[in-house]
Amino acid sequence: MFSFFDCFDKITGDTLTLKIIEKNPGDDQAIPFYYYDIYKNDSDQPIGKISIRIGHNFHSYYNGNLGYEIDEPYRGHHYAMIACQMLLPVAKAHGMDYLDITCNEDNIASYKTMEHLGAELLEICDVPKTYCYWEEGMKSQRIYRLKLS
Repeated sequence: MFSFFDCFDKITGDTLTLKIIEKNPGDDQAIPFYYYDIYKNDSDQPIGKISIRIGHNFHSYYNGNLGYEIDEPYRGHHYAMIACQMLLPVAKAHGMDYLDITCNEDNIASYKTMEHLGAELLEICDVPKTYCYWEEGMKSQRIYRLKLS
């Protein structure tokens, strides 16, 4: 059984604070994940969400270990990149050596975030129908890897 660390329920940085919404143990396809609201430190209103999925399997390669969304009024300030950086200690605490991060091929803002993090593009590919979240008309995915060592 997967063990979550309570010390990551609230993560505060210089600009942002991440507050836990959910800890999900996963199932036979989805790996365990932490899910957070993102707050600017000077506000009590969330500006987006971020998750970190712990571990690797066939499905996580296409789903990625990090997922983020920043509400439209707050985009363009690198908040997604900052929030991703804040979650790297969570991955390391769970013994992860790398994170796979994915986005639709045409999601420029997201893949620029990954590149600013220092992630390396592994491939641009169509997602196989055996992927648990596959759906008709799914866009090609950019798959990046961020080494944590």
